[in-house]
Order: sequence, then structure tokens, then C-alpha cells
Amino acid sequence: MEKRFEGRAVLVTGAASGIGRATAEVFAREGARVACADISEKKLADTVSSIEQDGGTAIALDVNIADSAAATATVERCAAELGGLDVLANIAGILKLDHAHRLTDDDWNRVLGVNLSGTFFMSRAAIPHLLKSRGSIVNVSSLAGLKGQAYGAAYCASKAGVVGLTRVMAVEYAKQGLRVNCVCPGGVETPLIAGFAPPEGFDADLMGRLSLVPGLTGTGEIADAIAYLASSAARSINGVALPIDFGTHAS
Repeated sequence: MEKRFEGRAVLVTGAASGIGRATAEVFAREGARVACADISEKKLADTVSSIEQDGGTAIALDVNIADSAAATATVERCAAELGGLDVLANIAGILKLDHAHRLTDDDWNRVLGVNLSGTFFMSRAAIPHLLKSRGSIVNVSSLAGLKGQAYGAAYCASKAGVVGLTRVMAVEYAKQGLRVNCVCPGGVETPLIAGFAPPEGFDADLMGRLSLVPGLTGTGEIADAIAYLASSAARSINGVALPIDFGTHAS
């Protein structure tokens, strides 16, 4: 069976768990050499071990993507160790829900720092390499980047920013052969959701409007969509923000 990413070098952030881990594993199964980046060293080691046990090739890169210098160093190390870079999957993200008037400066800056600035820092460092390989960036936004979510001022702002950043880069580099897309999942079975705690005094009706169909999407489904957008089969797809949400965005 042909492997879509045979011989390709792929960098995945947030690879220690959830969508990031599932995505790293999909790329590895498809023949890619995968750089797995995250801030959680132990869980990151588990991801790399899982890939290697399955016959794949992976390296671990410990990084806080909200740190501009660290993000740049991570991309350069990835390119050096894997012999270039063909795909960047920006998946690392954090969630903080609270009433907008109660959100602290630290909460706001931390969420924007990881979800939006981190995506930009990684992309900025990767673009020179990706222009050489005529590669691809796939970002992970959220349904919350397309629709308002109560108690999600920082999260929604960061994920809407990822959609905007995706579209800007898609247009800016289209003629140079670099494609940039993003996926916008609804509820997904991840540790992020498992650890969800609604803020005090929340209105359940306001939360429920973001789910047309009961249930959560599996991380593998999101990973498969990311791999498709990064593949040559999607060569004409550029600047897309793809909802994966059982039709909630269409309602």
C-alpha cells in the first residue's frame, strides 16, 4: 500500500496527547519522519515510543511554543535532524473558560500565547523551509473560532485568530507553492475536554448551543482530516477552515 508521506519530514506540536498524538501517529504510519513537539516531556516520550514500536520514525522536541525563541529553535532542530521540513501541523492548544469580566490578564495572555502566538511563531520559523519543499501547514482552530462560545473570550479570540492567520498565509504564499489550511473541530474526545470545568454560575443553555448532535468526535477523525489537507490529494485546497462538528456550524 502506498504511503502518502513516505520520505517526508513532519513537525507536529501538541504531540504528547489528544489530537496531536493521533496526528503524529497517522503521519508516521503513512511513512513520514515525525518530530513530536510538546511541553510535556514524559507524555511526549510515550508518543515517540508508540510510533517506534509501530515501526515508525520519530523524535521528541520539548518546547513551549509561546516562547518565540524556543519555537524558532525547535523548527531549526527539526529541519536539521530530519533533513528538512515538508509539513507543519500546529495542534498545541489550551482552554480556559470563564465569564469575560472575571478573566484575568494572566489567563488571557496564556491562552492567546499558546493558541495564537505559538501558532504564528512556529509558522514564521517553518515558512522558509516549507517554501523550499513546497510544503503545507495545517493549523487546528476550533468551532469556537467560527461561532461565539459563552465564557470563551480568550479561547474564541485565539481560535478566530488562527482562522484569520491561516487565510492570510494561504493567500500570501499561494503562488510560491505553500498551502495553509486549518480544521475547526467541535467537541473532541481529548484530555482538554475531559478536564473541562464550567465556570461558577454558568448557563447550560448557552453552552449547549455549540452541539447539534450529542456525542464527541474521535481524535483519529481529526488526525485523518489533517493528514488529508497536508497531502498531495488536497493540492487545490488552500485557505480552508474546515468544520468537523456533525453539522453544528451549518445550523
